[in-house]
Amino acid sequence: MTRTPRPELSLSLQFADASLRALLPRHKVMRWIRAALDAPAEMTVRFVGDEEGRALNRDYRGKDYATNVLTFDYAQEPLVMADLVLAAGVVAREAAELGLSPADHVAHLLVHGTLHAQGWDHETSDEDATEMEAHESQILLGLGLHDPYTR
Repeated sequence: MTRTPRPELSLSLQFADASLRALLPRHKVMRWIRAALDAPAEMTVRFVGDEEGRALNRDYRGKDYATNVLTFDYAQEPLVMADLVLAAGVVAREAAELGLSPADHVAHLLVHGTLHAQGWDHETSDEDATEMEAHESQILLGLGLHDPYTR
């Protein structure tokens, strides 16, 4: 069986809290994002505090709460260019509630955000949500991770 090479990825990985760096080594973050990429990409992944996550969600989406992941997509062709911003506290709380390791939950959120960066959207219709969730599940299972939609 031959493996299809994954697209090239230029990654900037940033942590507001350096203690997360040990939990999320660069090679794992790269692997999770590349699994969801269909084209070469330049991406920044930022782990921020919940206060900054809330401000970004409020200012850019009009929703006054910290959410788990925000995707800022700037281009999809010929290169995917995006920032993924994860609110570390929200992610940690959700992982605990779901009974997942923080790293496994981050993997799901990075796949989810990477799909958004490429134009996938689950808020446009039920059909789009079903299609995106199925694709997400396929990617995560291919990485040996849980399927977040079968809990």
